[in-house]
Amino acid sequence: MTVDELDTRILRLLLEQPRTSVREYARILGVARGTLQARLDRLERDGVITGTGPFLSPAALGHPVLAFVHIEVTQGHLDDVGDALAAVPEIVEAFSITGGGDLLTRVVAQDNAHLEDVIQKLISLPGVVRTRTEVALRERVPHRLLPLVESVGRAARG
Repeated sequence: MTVDELDTRILRLLLEQPRTSVREYARILGVARGTLQARLDRLERDGVITGTGPFLSPAALGHPVLAFVHIEVTQGHLDDVGDALAAVPEIVEAFSITGGGDLLTRVVAQDNAHLEDVIQKLISLPGVVRTRTEVALRERVPHRLLPLVESVGRAARG
């Protein structure tokens, strides 16, 4: 998928002004609404845009503790454990990884005691051998994609 300069401008607007209408985006960019809609449809179809919606704060939802839990899995049980993780609401992300473990999860909790309860739940899952937990102290770089979009846009301009 090639992202050109107009795509980059569209993506930047989506990130900076996510609640703006398609009509307003078209006006800001100086393109026809149909052109903008066709670009948005292509960006979605090609998997560049993977969703729309609000970004929620686990802390504001009563889960201010953030931890990364590495999970080592018995060989042959990766899919089973991955499926079981999806049933744990405090797990907000999970990835298969290389290195020290098989899965890396991002876990939120109400407090340290709750985090321990979640970890105990993970340890009890069939196929889980052991876990290793790292508690995040402070967010240093919030989740962001705008710098990447801008970098891709610069590369597209050549």
